Formats: sequence, structure tokens, C-alpha cells
Amino acid sequence: MTMRFSVLASGSTGNAFYIESNQEKLLVDVGLSGKQMDRLFNEISVDPSELTGILVTHEHQDHIKGLGVFARKYQLPIYANEKTWKAMQPSIGTIALDQKFHFGMEEVKPFNDMDVESFGVSHDAAEPMFFTFRHNGTKVALVTDLGYVSERIRKTVEDADAYIFEANHDIEMLRMGRYPWNVKRRILGDTGHVSNEDSGLALCDVISNRTKRIYLAHLSQDNNMKELARMSVSHVLTDRGIDLPLYNTDPKIPTSLYDVG
Repeated sequence: MTMRFSVLASGSTGNAFYIESNQEKLLVDVGLSGKQMDRLFNEISVDPSELTGILVTHEHQDHIKGLGVFARKYQLPIYANEKTWKAMQPSIGTIALDQKFHFGMEEVKPFNDMDVESFGVSHDAAEPMFFTFRHNGTKVALVTDLGYVSERIRKTVEDADAYIFEANHDIEMLRMGRYPWNVKRRILGDTGHVSNEDSGLALCDVISNRTKRIYLAHLSQDNNMKELARMSVSHVLTDRGIDLPLYNTDPKIPTSLYDVG
């Protein structure tokens, strides 16, 4: 088996990502309640009691809402960097010492037959980081919650078989929308979120002949639409002569398990 993954939930209200190999079953973030997480796993026919660990990207509630409850229920080890641990500790309740593990920034950590590499992103959190996953020559990149895609990130995530990539907002929808200006400025800034167009431009720089799928993630409920995100990113890719399937993600409906290979 190669790797398989599902974007369990993605959006402003909650985020969770599942990936497995022969020997590992990892969850990234628990941004929904424990009850909702159980439902999502049931929908992809995966038993959460078989999970081998939880990786945490950063401490925002849409990424850790159910983390404490879910980790305690299934006695799962949690991996996060030191600043994220400190920032999220008041929100997740007591975690047993034997469930707390350190995963540093810009680190490659082996999880049996899967290598996970962390990389820092520009976002307004303590020390936010995301991940690439490698197994038997295949690579999956999870890239959301960032204000811009730096050259370092491009080098880390390039040449992946599949991308889960942020397309948070349509710039005009955001500018004309109901958010107060300080929130708009945060989203548009270097520590905010990537727009549809910037998502497409960044993808043009990192995809390769081995890339098979792109999932557009962390869409804003108020400032984007699935069809608009897909059309905007597709337009940028097509202009560069790139023809790749784009897939939606959803805050409540998991994507089907996809075999990378």
C-alpha cells in the first residue's frame, strides 16, 4: 500500500486531515468536537481507536477545538512544537505526560514507514507549521493557514503527488464583504490567508509531472465559494499550460479516501 488520505474537514469553522500508510494512521489537527470527529471517521470507514498519533499545526480554535477531548478518549500521543504547546495548553485541558511529544520546526520525524517534515508558515499564531508526508517514493503536502508562500516553503513542498492547498478567499468578495477593516487587513496581510489567485500562482511554482491531484482547502465561508475558488485557481493554472484535477474540501463532509501512487 502507498499512502491514503482524506481531508476530513476544512474551512474557517474547523480543520482535520487524516493520512495513513501501512504502519501509521495519523491525524493532523482536531478542529471539531469529539462527536463530530467520530462521525467524520465513520464516514470514511476508519476506526479512530486505531490512530497512532495527532500532529498539531497551531493553536487556533478551528484547529484544536476537540483536541483534548479526542486525545484523552483514544489515549493518543500529541505532537506539537514548544510554542504551540504553551499557547494551546489553556484550551485543551490536562494531557498526560506520556501523551505529550515535541515536534520541532523544520524537522523531519520518522513515524515507522512514513517520514513527516514540518515547515514554518507566516500566520498570526505562536509558531505555526505544516507538513509534508513521504512513503515509498510518494509525497503529500498539506499547506494552509499562511499569508504568503515563501521560497523556503516552495522548496519544501515542491514535486508532491498531491496537494492540500489553501485557497481562502476571493479578494473582491473580501474587500466588499461585511468584515470590519481590521479583520480584512489581517486576512490580506502577510500573516493571514492565501487568496484564490495567489494559491494558483504558488501551485504553478511547485507542481510537477508527478502531481496528480490538488485539493483546495480552508475556504472562507463568507469570502469565497467552491465554484469560484476552483475556477480562479484553474484559470491561473491553465494560463501556464497546466491541466490538473482540482477537488473541493468541505467544513463538514470528508473527502473520499484517496490512494496516492
